[in-house]
Amino acid sequence: MTPLLCALVLMLPVDRASVEAGKLASRMEARYRGAKTLQATFLERYAENGTVLRSEAGTAYFRRPGKMRWEYERPEKDLFLVDGKTAWFYVPSDHTVTRIPAKQSQDLRTPLALLAGEMKISRICARVEFAEGEKPSREGDAVLRCRVRGERKTAASADQPDSALGANGADSIFFEVARDSGELMRLIVRQAGGVEVEFRFENWRFDPPVPETMFRFELPAGVAIVNGELANGKPQGN
Repeated sequence: MTPLLCALVLMLPVDRASVEAGKLASRMEARYRGAKTLQATFLERYAENGTVLRSEAGTAYFRRPGKMRWEYERPEKDLFLVDGKTAWFYVPSDHTVTRIPAKQSQDLRTPLALLAGEMKISRICARVEFAEGEKPSREGDAVLRCRVRGERKTAASADQPDSALGANGADSIFFEVARDSGELMRLIVRQAGGVEVEFRFENWRFDPPVPETMFRFELPAGVAIVNGELANGKPQGN
């Protein structure tokens, strides 16, 4: 066997794995792309250097184009809402709501804006591959690693919902996908400094009756608006 042929043979398993990863990513895209509205229950965990500092749960809603509503139910009732132009984070116990243009948000829910958009993973991932070192939470699932596009977005694409993600090339994103259905079961975002945010999903519903009014933020009486960045899902003051 010639050296060239040996090299080609050694490359075959890698290419096959790459193809299979791409097929699974395409299955996930197809699963969600046809739905105008989506609904799921979620568990969100925020950790630093391996220590979980916050765990919250609730229900998430998505509506095309570009709308999300995250109703946090435990341990406290909070609301994160994107109406297509503005991101709002409302904390009833503080009587405040943080407001910021959606295209400027650095919030770690940003990858999930794909579910409210065109559902093209290539928008944020230069390459998708199997994450061999990541153990899935459920038997039979697969974990895909998204190699985030490191280059900064151009001014022409700055208004896209995923424009903040990967701007500094420091983010790592992992999708856990059910092999049989293509449903997204878990998403992990890791950043420099040991920051990790994990979202686990259950009870996906496709095209549930979610009215447009659910994605409009109505300011309650006595609530102050604060203009500021959303850092790791929590607001910073202006």
